[in-house]
Amino acid sequence: MIVKGIDSHKILPYLIDGAKVLEKSGQPVNLQEFLQKMKSMNLSNSVFIDCTASPTVAQMYKEILSSNISVVTPNKIANSSKYEFYKELKTISQNKGVKFLYETNVGAGLPIIGTINDMIKSGDRITRIEAVLSGTLNFIVNTISSKLPLSKVIKMAQEKGFSEPDPRIDLSGKDVGRKLLILARESGYELEAEDIELIPFFPEKYINTKNLDEFWKIVGELDEQFEKERQKIEREGKIWRYVARMENGKTSIGLIAVGIDSPLYNLEGSNNIILITTERYAEHPMIIKGYGAGAEVTAAGVFADIIKIVNI
Repeated sequence: MIVKGIDSHKILPYLIDGAKVLEKSGQPVNLQEFLQKMKSMNLSNSVFIDCTASPTVAQMYKEILSSNISVVTPNKIANSSKYEFYKELKTISQNKGVKFLYETNVGAGLPIIGTINDMIKSGDRITRIEAVLSGTLNFIVNTISSKLPLSKVIKMAQEKGFSEPDPRIDLSGKDVGRKLLILARESGYELEAEDIELIPFFPEKYINTKNLDEFWKIVGELDEQFEKERQKIEREGKIWRYVARMENGKTSIGLIAVGIDSPLYNLEGSNNIILITTERYAEHPMIIKGYGAGAEVTAAGVFADIIKIVNI
């Protein structure tokens, strides 16, 4: 694929290893100066790409979109903040004729949000969503065994780049909560974060440690307990899944055991899966499944959103 003479296969490594490039040729960040520079350049079809997890950057989207600049982002903060702000961003982008694209908010590069949008635009109504939305947590439950205790597998997830740099964010379930909130909103339900009923993957004692060093010191205390529970459900022919559900605006998130008859059972590694039930897909839900974590697939998803704008 060629975009303005640039081979996209040569761009992706820069998206993935951007930190190395910035160390060599970057400048210290001043967000307001950066925004003013974008405005003053007044380039047509400009795109602001936010690959941070910063609420400060997310709060700038309103001004950026109002300045006729499109936004592409995997940052979930804006779309999972107050519903009024989420709706305002979409309204501004529509009124200004610019794009606000965030496919990678959920499922890395999987075509989940775009598919839901197409369903809604075509007059369908989404009644139920059932999904495994954390590549990190799915990797953990798929990998733990009698030889690989929970604490070691969490460290593996961090080292492989599946988890946040601080894995407590994933273990709290809050990341899954944000994703489900975004999907519910995209499906037409006016929900706030407090409407999401969430049971954390981990006990709060371990999530609320003072720092990450303290977490690593005590997390091993859970190894034996988790292994006993894992062996119990294994004898029943089941496996753990951290499942997010939404049905007619009612939500729930928690760790459950599923059997081989469940579509969630055969979900390997860090993969995600989402089952979307609608008025049209009533008896047999639409299923989207694939890699849901990792820098490469996320970078590819961000790049795909950029291409959509370039090709307007």
